Amino acid sequence: MQQQAHTIAQRLLNLYRQAHVIDGGWAAVNQVFIAESNDSQVITELETLPTGKKLVEHIKNLRSGKTPMDSIDKDLLPYGGLMTGMAENESLSEKEINQLKQVLENFEPTPENLNEIKQLPFVKKFGNDWIQSIKSAISSDHDLLSKWNTVIQTDKAYRVWDSAKELVSETLTERNRAQIQADMPEFETYLPMFGDKGKEMLAKLRTFMSSRS
Repeated sequence: MQQQAHTIAQRLLNLYRQAHVIDGGWAAVNQVFIAESNDSQVITELETLPTGKKLVEHIKNLRSGKTPMDSIDKDLLPYGGLMTGMAENESLSEKEINQLKQVLENFEPTPENLNEIKQLPFVKKFGNDWIQSIKSAISSDHDLLSKWNTVIQTDKAYRVWDSAKELVSETLTERNRAQIQADMPEFETYLPMFGDKGKEMLAKLRTFMSSRS
């Protein structure tokens, strides 16, 4: 039961961290927090995770009615609120749009090309919210948006790869086994993009998840 509680807690924490890009925003994820955190073990597990105490406090506020179901206290925002509400307030100049088009025209899903995108001055200015801010700024250009989605997928794939690599290099514990289980849908989606190496990594993760110490 404890392993299941940890898996649920990790999933809730992932939703908490990504609420700024989820359709429906806090109104959507708050419903999930209330529905899936009704077991005291889930709350206990959340308190042991990084930033989990903030989410626990938010859930308490929702249950008491202190916080409406479509919002969150600004002091409890993940990342100090730096990931919230930025994309809608930013835009790109015509010169920046043209530069982005030129770079995306030759974009290949490699670390080098991805880093080139990240180093563009008008991308760097958005900080950690660069993906969604650029996406919002070019939302009316469907062709450019399609190319940007390839950048999004590439960035996500390499982050998932790094997460998988870290997990298989650690000593197997119940905690990281539960994390593998919680993140398995992402592993199954993105690791095959790395060909045979990705399939080997996915096989290792599945072995880790199913094994018992």
